[in-house]
Amino acid sequence: MIVALAVAAVLALGPLPAVEAPLPPGNPPRVPVSGLLAPDACEDTGGAPGPRASDPQLAGLGLDAAHRIATGRGVRIAVIDTGIAPHPRLAGRVTGLGDYVRGGSGLEDCDGHGTAVAGLLAGAPSADDWFRGVAPDATLLSIRHSSRAYTLGGSSGGVGDLGTLADALVLAVRAGADVVNVSEAGCVTIAQAEEAAPPLRTALRFAAERGVVVVAAAGNVGKEACADGQVPLPGWLGENVLTVGALDARGGPATFGVRGPWVDVAALGTGLTTLGVPAGFTRDPVRGTSFAAPLVAGTAALLKQQRPDASAREIVETIVATARPLPSVPRDAVGSGVVDPVAALARTPTADTAAAQAPPAVPDPPPTGRPTAPLPGLGRPAEVEAPLSPGVAVAIVVACMAALPLVVRSLRRRP
Repeated sequence: MIVALAVAAVLALGPLPAVEAPLPPGNPPRVPVSGLLAPDACEDTGGAPGPRASDPQLAGLGLDAAHRIATGRGVRIAVIDTGIAPHPRLAGRVTGLGDYVRGGSGLEDCDGHGTAVAGLLAGAPSADDWFRGVAPDATLLSIRHSSRAYTLGGSSGGVGDLGTLADALVLAVRAGADVVNVSEAGCVTIAQAEEAAPPLRTALRFAAERGVVVVAAAGNVGKEACADGQVPLPGWLGENVLTVGALDARGGPATFGVRGPWVDVAALGTGLTTLGVPAGFTRDPVRGTSFAAPLVAGTAALLKQQRPDASAREIVETIVATARPLPSVPRDAVGSGVVDPVAALARTPTADTAAAQAPPAVPDPPPTGRPTAPLPGLGRPAEVEAPLSPGVAVAIVVACMAALPLVVRSLRRRP
């Protein structure tokens, strides 16, 4: 808690004025990152039976009532994460778009993190247990952007950088995503953030102009996460990204969440059950802003089904306006309050200023020949038009998963 408050105090001013950058091309790589070292074996996070006890996840979100209105059918959610592994509760609803770690489809998950996020987003219900995702009929588009299981040149920091995150956002939008979930955060200093931000800002504006809602985890504080004086990207950018903080089991702000004026809403981020790898459910409850974010992204998917022509701004404004306020909790921890899918779906759309306030159009990049099916074969990663300095790239390789390290340690524990 002390660290989180210190970070918030240092960063209260928020991001500086935007700097324009060319739109990243969005090309997925076809070969592994140079110097990549693969793990001996992928993480085994699953194996637990389906939960049969009471359901705090469903009770807190009101999913029974929400799913009488919308289930996410026809909505495409891109998951920029550690990949999504095959799982029976996601069967037939996951398409791989690309892999920025080792090339390929994005349908491998050696960390278990992306699959866990996918379960909270769109896990199908079953008569055998109470588990289901927020948008159980949505389809998922998987982009593996980062991994702690893989390493570069013997380092222990994992793989992933902000330059390829901007590319991954563009790839998701061009592939037809309606919602994008980013449950990772790059922890950098403000100076590094301003250097890295231009292509991310352009990619986020590109998404918003095309009606795509981008939801990001606020990030965690602590060891191997955001340190004092660092900000989380992309959540810190604020504009055109819906940034999500985490709540603890008592409904208060989680002590591990990064705080700041860029936090828009919050959702439960502790004690969650979700899908494991290679099958079943996570053996231990998971926690982190990583897992609060998909509860909000899933809500955006429900709204997209209900209002297919709504702009990204309208969807975001609805989620923020209908969040349940927590008057005694600092706003920089939970934003407007706790996400409320039922209230969001019940809100009557009004003729507001969304259209007038829509971000200016970002032109499409030149055609790149990017395939939309899972990627076979090999090739070279595309260059980012606004490249990061080596210092920023290294920082993100080390801290690319700052939204989840507490969760990864939980997933790796054995009973």
